[in-house]
Amino acid sequence: MALPINIDELLKGKTVEWERLDFKRGWNPEDVIHSACAFANDIHNWGGGYIIVSIDEQEGVPVLPPAGIDLHAIDGIQKELVNLCALVQPTVNVLAEPVEYMGGMILVIYVPGGEARPYKAPKRLGKEAMKAGKVYYIRKGSVTKMADQEEERMLMGLCNKVPFDDRIHQTADIEELDRMYIEDFLKRVGSKMTHEEIMHMPMAELGWHLQIIGGSSECLYPKNVGLLLFSQDPEKYFPYARIEIVHFLDEVGDRFTEKILHGPIHLQLEAALKYIR
Repeated sequence: MALPINIDELLKGKTVEWERLDFKRGWNPEDVIHSACAFANDIHNWGGGYIIVSIDEQEGVPVLPPAGIDLHAIDGIQKELVNLCALVQPTVNVLAEPVEYMGGMILVIYVPGGEARPYKAPKRLGKEAMKAGKVYYIRKGSVTKMADQEEERMLMGLCNKVPFDDRIHQTADIEELDRMYIEDFLKRVGSKMTHEEIMHMPMAELGWHLQIIGGSSECLYPKNVGLLLFSQDPEKYFPYARIEIVHFLDEVGDRFTEKILHGPIHLQLEAALKYIR
């Protein structure tokens, strides 16, 4: 299944900050599990990050073309990734996609900021090493590191502070998310998800894939960000979620024109800029 982002723009740093990218020259399960834990902890509320396997980096910048992964090894790596994610406490959810890029195969792993943070991962892998216990990992710039005592306190403080965009909206239904708006947005950002995938995928699966729904599997709700971007009337859930443009025609303020814009928030912004121009 295609990731909801354009890989070329991702690797050139156009859509995601470099701090949210972690390049791995080869498949190293221990490094990957530490990075996945760090992105899930999302200590700066960036929205998680991406682990790109088979691309080396120099001073945080990708070295291209990629080293490449053996095509026959990809299936085994993806299965191993599932088991690795189960070792993180609580289990972390990721999206992974093998991609052919500049003549080589790479594996792009998206780790969203976790709803159940803080997360711990094993220091080492293997039966004996697992006895060393689990620790918290975070991202500092482009580096994955174990959290110190102060950073652990920060993580604990974030437990009950889920960013507004990532909070679930319990008075709304996931079917309030409009597939046409979702498809339009994905085309704008250059996603490779096809029309057929978007239109025929169950909304629960599509919403989880885009990280715009949350909750338990038996009781799913849209997140605030999903309603703001992909519902026909965000004001139904967020009063005054609209843009009002007032143009005063004199210094007194008695004469003016007013334009009120409604609908998905990014389309409001686009329409407002066009109107002002």
